[in-house]
Amino acid sequence: MRKRNKKGKIMRSEMLILELIITLICFLKAAFLSICSVSSEILRQHVLFPEQRFQGRNPKAEEYPYISLASIHAATDKFSDSNKLGEGGFGPVYKGVLSDGKEVAIKRLSSCSEQGSEEFTNEVLLIMKLQHKNLVRLLGFCVEGEEKLLVYEYLPNSSLNVFLFDSEKRAQLDWSRRVNIISGIARGILYLHEDSRLQIIHRDLKASNVLLDSDMNPKISDFGMARIFAGSEGQANTTTIVGTYGYMAPEYAMEGVYSVKSDVYGFGVLLLEIITGRRNARFHPIKRVPSLVTYAWKLWHDGKGLELLDPLLLDSCDPDEFLRYLHIGLLCVQEDAYDRPTMSSAVVMLKSETVTLSQPEKPAFTTGRFTDHYTETAAGNSSINGLTVSDVMPR
Repeated sequence: MRKRNKKGKIMRSEMLILELIITLICFLKAAFLSICSVSSEILRQHVLFPEQRFQGRNPKAEEYPYISLASIHAATDKFSDSNKLGEGGFGPVYKGVLSDGKEVAIKRLSSCSEQGSEEFTNEVLLIMKLQHKNLVRLLGFCVEGEEKLLVYEYLPNSSLNVFLFDSEKRAQLDWSRRVNIISGIARGILYLHEDSRLQIIHRDLKASNVLLDSDMNPKISDFGMARIFAGSEGQANTTTIVGTYGYMAPEYAMEGVYSVKSDVYGFGVLLLEIITGRRNARFHPIKRVPSLVTYAWKLWHDGKGLELLDPLLLDSCDPDEFLRYLHIGLLCVQEDAYDRPTMSSAVVMLKSETVTLSQPEKPAFTTGRFTDHYTETAAGNSSINGLTVSDVMPR
């Protein structure tokens, strides 16, 4: 009898242990599925931007206007080649007409694009919060299936590089138009750095990222690589370098350090390109010749700055004003970020002829294999008008 009771107690204990094990397994399975579900929702909401997040469920849906893929197909005739405007690092760009008759430019993220989901997300979150006449307007976006699309205002005169580096089209840019373009770019950057709700570093200022409206007014575009600075944060470091050779500040290209002064450097290069009509980001595999930045500094230092004047400007440009703009450009591309002016100072310099300009130091990149006949390529990522670096480790 005692043996039976003992055996019964053992069986009950074993059953209890088995029930506990089964309960534990069920609990762990439920927890695992819950975690997967939450992770999936986070990914769905914050990386893939489905339509549902921006329509009805989010109280700030109006800040992120969603445009359906069906509407974009109708606007572009299903991405017809006849509507293709060009192609950049993001992917192809198409012209479209929305149902209300508004003309738009639509960027379509290609599967092999160097600009991934993070940059796509970055652009949507940043640019829709920015409002300035010298920044391109993002009107909406679309994410359906594998498609990721950005819908911008349409600017009929394409980008600055199309005019600046074509001898025939450049003739349309007289001195007053070039001054207007320089001033507009400067005001747009100043807004990003000091006047918007967020302090933003663009990190990829270049001629192809400046679009021109019907009156040739400039609008800065492509915020996929931009970064926000919070509070009193003055600079940041990164182990992944993004941007375009020729426009990168030396401290960023070599050490991964970026700040508002990195954008000032890019602006300085742009200014020099605009007033001279010459590229800075060109590479020759054999000949070793100075970059535009270095060449400009040398001629200015030797009192021969007017040799850089674009011949197409001889009838419309005052030589003294050209030299002052050249001087300002050289101040912006100095090696030490501390020596470069802020954008607010640069804007004042551009406006006033009475401001005393300091002497610019010699630029960092004193020599390089640069010319007007070859395009530099590296890391397998190139853009239409210069090398775009998307993943390079700093030294």
